[in-house]
Amino acid sequence: MSFSRQSKEEILKVEMEDDSSALAFLSGLIHSCGEIEKKNGKIYIKIVSDVEKLFDFCQKMIKKLYGDEVTAEVGENYHINKNTIYEISFEIEKFKSLLLDVGVISFSDDGLSFNFDIEKNHLLEEDSKRAFIKGVYIGASTSSIKLSSDSVQSCGSGYHLEFVSQSHKFLLDFSNILAEYNIIGKIFERKNSFVLYLKDVNTIQDLLALVGANKSVLDLSNEIVTRELRNKINRQVNCINANINKTVEASLKQVRAINVINNTIGLESLPEDLQEVAVLRLANQEESLDELLKLSTIKLTRSGLNHRFRKIIKIANELEE
Repeated sequence: MSFSRQSKEEILKVEMEDDSSALAFLSGLIHSCGEIEKKNGKIYIKIVSDVEKLFDFCQKMIKKLYGDEVTAEVGENYHINKNTIYEISFEIEKFKSLLLDVGVISFSDDGLSFNFDIEKNHLLEEDSKRAFIKGVYIGASTSSIKLSSDSVQSCGSGYHLEFVSQSHKFLLDFSNILAEYNIIGKIFERKNSFVLYLKDVNTIQDLLALVGANKSVLDLSNEIVTRELRNKINRQVNCINANINKTVEASLKQVRAINVINNTIGLESLPEDLQEVAVLRLANQEESLDELLKLSTIKLTRSGLNHRFRKIIKIANELEE
């Protein structure tokens, strides 16, 4: 299960406590992902979601608010990118009271129209405002976040969460609501829609906490720690590998110089101090300078040993020239 769907299902585990919160949730949900559709001579407002539990959650609230006589319809599900997509339909005539109450439709001389303006009367109470944000989160949010625990491969896709809508005004008003909780996003246009996106992981955690997805907050915190630890280990491994490569390259260069001298004028022609380190290197070709110092009976510092090797390399270069 994706991180996005997991967080949405977590939100739906907690029922709305009062009628005003229920209306605010439905308002946010339908405003953010509702579509008007005409089918068999009837007009519907359709909600499309990959969260199967959403229908039962909505139906319980509708029953609580309007009684048993009003029932939403579940359309045939279908698949997109291995995800099952569910359609929930609200017939306008049956749901006129609900749709007017949540402020998503309006009637005029020109007929029925979908209203993208957020009904501020639903957001007077703190609980209602949070419920509205929950509805928008479930209806319009998508996320590229992947947890390392859900994949055998490392997940380095970054942290990105966005809300998509056909209405720039709706996203602008919604972003102002989020800003009241210091959750700041940016809006841009993508093809025929608008996107409000969050890329700061701390901001995303604040949003998840706001909508009540506390387990998802913890999972994301663990993911941050996991990625930081993995990156730290990778840096250390890269550093170790770089040092090994430097050690090998230096050793090869030193051994080659010693062999040049040995094959031309002989090692015995070298000063005694250079003979000692030459023989030591030939006997321990894979060791670093620090390891050579431990193996040597010569009292030298690391820089002193390195200085002697530089002298040997210089002599070899002169012999080759």
